[in-house]
Amino acid sequence: MSSTTQAGVLAARFQETFGAAADGVWQAPGRVNLIGEHTDYNEGFVLPFAIDKTAKVALRVRDDSKVRMLSTFGGHGVVEADLAASEPGSGEGWSRYPLGVAWALKERGITVPGFDLLLDSDVPSGAGLSSSHAIECAVISALNELTGAGLAAEDLVLATQRAENVFVGAPTGIMDQSASLRGAKGHAVFLDCRDQHVELVPFDAEASGLVLLVIDTKVSHSHADGGYASRRASCELGAEVLGVKALRDVGVERLEEASGLLDETTLRRVRHVVTENDRVLQAVETLGAAGPAAIGELLDASHVSMRDDFEISCPELDLAVDTSRASGAIGARMTGGGFGGSTIALTPVGQEQQVRDAVVRSFAAAGFVAPDIFTVTPAAGALRLA
Repeated sequence: MSSTTQAGVLAARFQETFGAAADGVWQAPGRVNLIGEHTDYNEGFVLPFAIDKTAKVALRVRDDSKVRMLSTFGGHGVVEADLAASEPGSGEGWSRYPLGVAWALKERGITVPGFDLLLDSDVPSGAGLSSSHAIECAVISALNELTGAGLAAEDLVLATQRAENVFVGAPTGIMDQSASLRGAKGHAVFLDCRDQHVELVPFDAEASGLVLLVIDTKVSHSHADGGYASRRASCELGAEVLGVKALRDVGVERLEEASGLLDETTLRRVRHVVTENDRVLQAVETLGAAGPAAIGELLDASHVSMRDDFEISCPELDLAVDTSRASGAIGARMTGGGFGGSTIALTPVGQEQQVRDAVVRSFAAAGFVAPDIFTVTPAAGALRLA
């Protein structure tokens, strides 16, 4: 079913649910991070891309401050709220994300009316593919247009980050929403998280005879939990001890010096961020010079760093990576915030089924829940469908 057809179906269901026509239908994609994990909030470099799995919202503004929201994948009925009483920490489940971006726009001085909203999403939840940011970016795109706010993509990125950090309580950076709002078909988004400078880097795995497999381990994670926050605190401590604004300002050549100044745990956290920034820069250069088939070793090294230095992997992620590599993938790593979620495996087309089968068998042998395995391709960023 095409996106246009899906938009029509969602609009019809909206009218049936709320008794009036939607003002429009917007969509925003999830994302896969090709490389560059936990570098964004350290003002470093990342290389994500928007994927061909999206959150779609049909939305109609109201003449009061009431909000009514329904999800096609819920079972919880219509969620009701009042923007006049909405504040950080309020809302439950997925409803926090629309409420959060509305709050963040109001904080910027924009008059945000109440609204009715119907959500449909095929971005896997908890898989590390940024399902929450896809919702936020679809909603903020709609509200930005319908309120006449006219904010640029860079401002929408900061508003959604504010919603995540303050309203939802998840100390995330700007990578996910930047990919969702600024992505382009056939390209990865090379983002400098210090100044939001973006360069679109061609990433066409298919033309190189490759597919990018996503292996959703079904181990759910949450950015609002303590593991993510503690890693961020370690990075801030490392930057403070090393006398820099952010770890972005620490080069690989300073790691030996850092080893004499930092405790062992903080040193490992710092080493991951510093070397990961370097790997992102190498990946961008390599993609331009030699294409996707040449970045396998960088993907492998990234996973080892996240597993050993940042300690955000888990047995399921490690098994998916190790099995993929042993079965024909040219490079593999976990993607996303960690503690669960998904891995990616850059795989020759002829080896795809072999990798899929081997991963399924290895999970069964280990007694793990069967993973979901699917391919993704770089897709367009947030847009209005109808």
